[in-house]
Amino acid sequence: MVKYFSNSADIRSTWEHVVSAFWQRYPNPFSTHVLTEDVVHREVTADRRLFTRRLLTKTNRLPRWAERIFPSNMSRCVYIIEDSIVDPVAKSLMTYTCNLNHTMLMSVEERCEFKESTEQPLSTRLNREAWISSSVYGFSRPIQEFGLARFKSNQLKAIKGLEHALSNLHSMYPAPVGGPTVPECDSIVHHCRITWPTLCNHAILGQNTQVQNGS
Repeated sequence: MVKYFSNSADIRSTWEHVVSAFWQRYPNPFSTHVLTEDVVHREVTADRRLFTRRLLTKTNRLPRWAERIFPSNMSRCVYIIEDSIVDPVAKSLMTYTCNLNHTMLMSVEERCEFKESTEQPLSTRLNREAWISSSVYGFSRPIQEFGLARFKSNQLKAIKGLEHALSNLHSMYPAPVGGPTVPECDSIVHHCRITWPTLCNHAILGQNTQVQNGS
């Protein structure tokens, strides 16, 4: 049996800003459990989409009841693979993440889509889905329940972390006095002078980084 979770949210910023902030969201004070992030592959495809594969390391603190069951020398770090595809024409950012280790204990798969909102001006629609499963005989249900609760908590922190990155980005590109908070635009080329190569550079800034959270 697999636990399924889905939700949607409107981010009050243009899609171009959200994509740029996506690459700059670590470190942030809401994601201290993220230790490292490394780009292992990146390419601009023939149809002009940016594909990126990243490896992230996160802490994996077990609940107290689980610490009595599983070995004390069990790794407390989780390795996460993250694939993303940026389509500047369709204004879509798709991400897919899953854990590489501890998959027998618990497997978490997540898929997110960031799209320009058709209902809210100057906003981005985030649609998130997650599947949580466990193969531990006799304990799969409580493990999945714990995994779902932790996922809900972490995805709220992820939103706050993205908003933190957006705040930093907006300070780099302040709106003119009397103008809108985020300038409306028709393409990446015209948005805050962010061209397609510049957007790629924003992504490159986040690669091969040991996250320093100051904690």
